[in-house]
Amino acid sequence: MSTFRTHTINVTTGSTETVADLSADCEAYLREVAGGGDGLLNIFVPHATAGIAILETGAGSDTDLLLALRELLPADDRWRHRHGSPGHGRDHVLPALVPPHATLPVIGGGLALGTWQSVCLVDTNVDNPDRQVRLSFLG
Repeated sequence: MSTFRTHTINVTTGSTETVADLSADCEAYLREVAGGGDGLLNIFVPHATAGIAILETGAGSDTDLLLALRELLPADDRWRHRHGSPGHGRDHVLPALVPPHATLPVIGGGLALGTWQSVCLVDTNVDNPDRQVRLSFLG
């Protein structure tokens, strides 16, 4: 019989563009709910200006991602969506490139990620430092 459990974590991203590693939070949640079993973990950020990415952190890839996003989505006055900080309209385009969700396999109660993969919140919106991330386990 399958079970579905969900939990929300709060993440403070501060006043700069951020790639925040959520892997430890995901693993801690799975220790509570997965019971050592298999299933799926869905990570969802219910914000119009943030996304979830699976990538290597700590070796420069997180900084490279933010640099690439700055090139693709410059913080200037080209955006029609104009409230907030200059260029804030780009933050509303971000989820089309970095989706607000990811679904990952859980094997034996843990995330089945590759050696260098991490679950990350990507937040370019410097106007909103407080984020919620919903973790949902189906197992």
